Amino acid sequence: MDHVPFKVRAASRNIHLVDLDCTLKADGWWFLLSGDRHHDNPHASHELELKHLNEARERGAGIIDVGDLFCAMEGKFDPRRNKAGIREEHALAADYLDSLVRHASDFYAPFSQNFVVIGRGNHETAILKNCETDLTERLCERMSQQSGHKVNPGGYGGWVRFYLTLRNEERYTLVLKYFHGAGGAALMSFDTLKIRRAAAVTPDADVIVQGHVHKQWFLPLPRERLVTNKAGHHIVSDIQYHVRTGTYKDEFGDGHSGWHVEQGRGPEVQGAVWMHIKWTKQAGVRPDGRPQTYYQLQPSFHLAH
Repeated sequence: MDHVPFKVRAASRNIHLVDLDCTLKADGWWFLLSGDRHHDNPHASHELELKHLNEARERGAGIIDVGDLFCAMEGKFDPRRNKAGIREEHALAADYLDSLVRHASDFYAPFSQNFVVIGRGNHETAILKNCETDLTERLCERMSQQSGHKVNPGGYGGWVRFYLTLRNEERYTLVLKYFHGAGGAALMSFDTLKIRRAAAVTPDADVIVQGHVHKQWFLPLPRERLVTNKAGHHIVSDIQYHVRTGTYKDEFGDGHSGWHVEQGRGPEVQGAVWMHIKWTKQAGVRPDGRPQTYYQLQPSFHLAH
C-alpha cells in the first residue's frame, strides 16, 4: 500500500493519537506490535524483520515498537562486551554507537510512514545513562530525515489512543498502553502472573502491550464495569487484552553455550504480534432488560512468525 490509512499526532512525549481512516471501517486496520528486535545483535533475524516490515507495508499497517530495538552491548566501556556479540558491519567502526544508528536507520527508514511510535527499552536507557546519548531519539531523527515522514520516539512506557471519527461526527476510541517491561518471566507462567497487577494499575487501557521477557502471547482478561450514560446505570462485561510481543533474537541457537543457555533457558519463539482493529456491532442489554445494539472498535490478535 502506497499510503497508510491513519495519521499520528503527538499529544506529549509519550502519548500518541492515531486517527483512523473512516472509509476502511468495514475491513479494519492492522498494527504490528513488536519489541526486543536487538537489531544489531548477530543472532537477530533481519530476514524475519524484513518479512514483517514488508507485510506491514502491504497491509498499510502501523508499527508500535516497545523498545530494545538496539542491543548496543559492545561499546568500549560496556562490561558485557564480547567480540562474538558484534555484527560485521559494526566491527571496525570507531564510532560504534553512531554506527548502530546509521545502519538501523538505513534498514528501517523505507518503512518510516508505518511506524506509529518507537519506544525505549532497558538497552536504550542504559546507553543514555552510561554514554549520555539517546539512541532512540537519534534513530527517529535520522529516519525522519531520510524518509520525509515523521517518526515518533516514545517512552519506556506510554499510551496510544486510536480514534475513528465518522462523517456524522460520531467518535469511537480504543486505548493502548505500552510498557517495555520489568523483571523476568517465570519458567512455568511465561510472565502471565503480572497481568492482574497491570490491569489494576492501568484500568483505562483496552490493550496492554509489553516486551522485555522475549515471550510471545496474548491473553484476554474479562472485567465487570459499571456504566452510566443517558440510558441510566447498567453493568457490562468487557475484555482487557494483554500482549507480550516476542523477540527477533535467537538467544538459544544450538544450545551450546552463552548467557541464555547458562541460565537454563530454552528456545524462544521469534516474531511479533499482529493487532487487527475492526468497527463492530455488539449486542447488549438495556437497564430495563430490553436488547440493545451498539458499535465499538474491537481488537483481535494473531501471532506473527
